[in-house]
Amino acid sequence: MSSKDVILGRIGRALGPVPDELYEAAVDRDYAREHGERTTEQTVDLLAENLADYRAIVHRTGEDELPDLLMRLLAYRGARNVLVPPALPPGWLAAADPVRIHDRAASTTAELDRADSVVTGCAIAIAETGTLVLDGSPDQGRRRITLVPDHHICVVRVPDQVVSSVPQALERLDPGRPLTWISGPSATSDIELDRVEGVHGPRTLEVVLVTGSPEESP
Repeated sequence: MSSKDVILGRIGRALGPVPDELYEAAVDRDYAREHGERTTEQTVDLLAENLADYRAIVHRTGEDELPDLLMRLLAYRGARNVLVPPALPPGWLAAADPVRIHDRAASTTAELDRADSVVTGCAIAIAETGTLVLDGSPDQGRRRITLVPDHHICVVRVPDQVVSSVPQALERLDPGRPLTWISGPSATSDIELDRVEGVHGPRTLEVVLVTGSPEESP
């Protein structure tokens, strides 16, 4: 038995059995599911505003223009090697010609670090917090491919993948999946409040808000 088990056992014996219904009654669940009422367009605008406030670079485009936009973003970065998840829609990089580094379990950190950029989809984008949530789906890949490269391009489908609030996001997310919550590029501050970016993940986060049907993609 570990020290943790001993301590929890003592706490349990001191408190005695607590019925589940008593706990549920003690927690007020009547909280707001979103702050204010917004149209779909206003929700997307709020997402873009909060993403930019977190120093993410936000782009808007249609489905047909997405391949050309991704080509320009990668070219501007000088990205020659791009990490791609296993089921990234093939049309997204149709206009670009980088060397694709595929997400494999056997890939080492050094191999991932050689990638100039990573391009992924997302699971949900939360407008009120400017947060992107990745859940490891095939168009997003393993968590580590979005943490090692210095440049991450995340494509968000509008409005299907945009919600107003965290409670609304939680209703659509699977808690059994590996969830990565991203609010802007990686950043930290020391005791002098000097901001340093790129410590725990990408230094540059670009978010593409794309409208249109996936079936229309090339």
